[in-house]
Amino acid sequence: MKACFLIGIVFCTTLFACEKKNDDRFIFFLHNRFLEEHELNELHPEFGRTEYKEIIAEFKKSGLKVISEKRKGNVNARDYAYRIVTQIDSLIHIGVEPHRITVVGTSKGGYIAQYVSTFANNQNLNFVFIASFRNNDIQDIPDIDYCGNILTIYEKSDPFGVSARERKSTSSCEIHHFKEIELNTGMGHGFLFKPLKEWIVPTIQWANGNYDME
Repeated sequence: MKACFLIGIVFCTTLFACEKKNDDRFIFFLHNRFLEEHELNELHPEFGRTEYKEIIAEFKKSGLKVISEKRKGNVNARDYAYRIVTQIDSLIHIGVEPHRITVVGTSKGGYIAQYVSTFANNQNLNFVFIASFRNNDIQDIPDIDYCGNILTIYEKSDPFGVSARERKSTSSCEIHHFKEIELNTGMGHGFLFKPLKEWIVPTIQWANGNYDME
């Protein structure tokens, strides 16, 4: 199955360069802040290189159609989220069922994904929020309202490594499937810089509709 791999500025119509099949599943991957402000091969002083292409490759190997771009500059999370919602709406318009669309975000990308969940307001879309919740988010970012099938993944040694169940409880949308995974890699926030099976595998399972995974 051919996959879309978009780097740079993309437009909604670009999504349809790939033929759509009835069993296609799509994944929007939203990377972390460091890569947004640095080149692909630049090293983070603590965590090293963001292995963006390697992460994309893992998703593609699983058969998912990947839609992603390397963001440039310090983008506004809300504004960028609206752009993703427009792309999702275009997929749905051509017949892709919402449960076959998954939005995955790491760190800042996870916050963008949370805004996508809020603005799309579709209970059947899938979301994976990775290393993108802190307890003070409820007060600091009150306008996020989870909606969809939600998987959150966080690392115990990471400052962003806390449960997001409070956000679920404050959200107005009925969430049919919600699961959290706490990792113990000891890598702090750096775990998301690499395509570790600890978060890649459950993300792929979630994108394939395996909501009852152990």
